Amino acid sequence: MTHATKTDEVTREPVREQTRDLTGFDYNASAELFFGRSRAGKSRPKYRRFDTAAEAVRFVVEELPAAVLPGTYLLVDEARFGVDEMRHLYESAGYPLPREPEKC
Repeated sequence: MTHATKTDEVTREPVREQTRDLTGFDYNASAELFFGRSRAGKSRPKYRRFDTAAEAVRFVVEELPAAVLPGTYLLVDEARFGVDEMRHLYESAGYPLPREPEKC
């Protein structure tokens, strides 16, 4: 696993990115989604539980507003996944749910 350091845009705290192999990811495992802070300042839930990780990944990619994405992460079997990793999981050949049709 390689590590890189950058600064979280929301908290200005150092964040360590991990590049990891996502093959074998269990899309059927239950998942918890923790939302980043909205820059618009609107109150919204800070947490949501999903029956499957696939549903959580689809929610993030297809429905979550861009303003909430910074700082949002998915917790599956005690492993934490950032937004870029969730996008990768969504685009993976192993993703089990139908994807939203691409917009022209």
